Amino acid sequence: MRVFGIDPGSDRTGYGCVESDGSRHHLVSCGALTAPAKTPFPARLLAIYDGLAALLDEHRPDCVAIEDVFHARNVRSALTLGQARGAALVAATRSGVAVAAYAPAEIKRAVVGYGRADKYQIQRMIGLLLGLDAPPTPHDAADALAVAICHAHRAGLSGRAGLKTGPATTTPNLPRRWRDYRPQL
Repeated sequence: MRVFGIDPGSDRTGYGCVESDGSRHHLVSCGALTAPAKTPFPARLLAIYDGLAALLDEHRPDCVAIEDVFHARNVRSALTLGQARGAALVAATRSGVAVAAYAPAEIKRAVVGYGRADKYQIQRMIGLLLGLDAPPTPHDAADALAVAICHAHRAGLSGRAGLKTGPATTTPNLPRRWRDYRPQL
């Protein structure tokens, strides 16, 4: 399964594409889309959309996973991030593949095992999981790869348990903590 992960941002949108069987992952591509500093915000949104649309057309993933908007104290920054996420969602939806969304803490738990892991921990773990010589940079690319790997784990777990796969919002409730996991025998 080829999964394309997106870490939306108005200044820099991270992307990462992995090939996965649910437990082993191989890097296909990663990076970040940026616009010049003085670019007006509507032009930044267009750059996010155009850049992701081109990457999705190039890599032809089986599904797209995107990070949900986190809760922010600053309403203005949350709205700006939401608009960037909207541009990414439109590009993903236009590509014609299934789109799943995951909360930041869920992504960190799936990749690092701790829902409050920092950027450095995520970069290091992504480097280990993908067998890279150095952690992926910038951190937005590592975050996008973490989103893709989170989805690959979730889809792989759902498939083994005989549950219906699909977007994270429609997947049956799976355990959120290891101590709650009970294998089916």
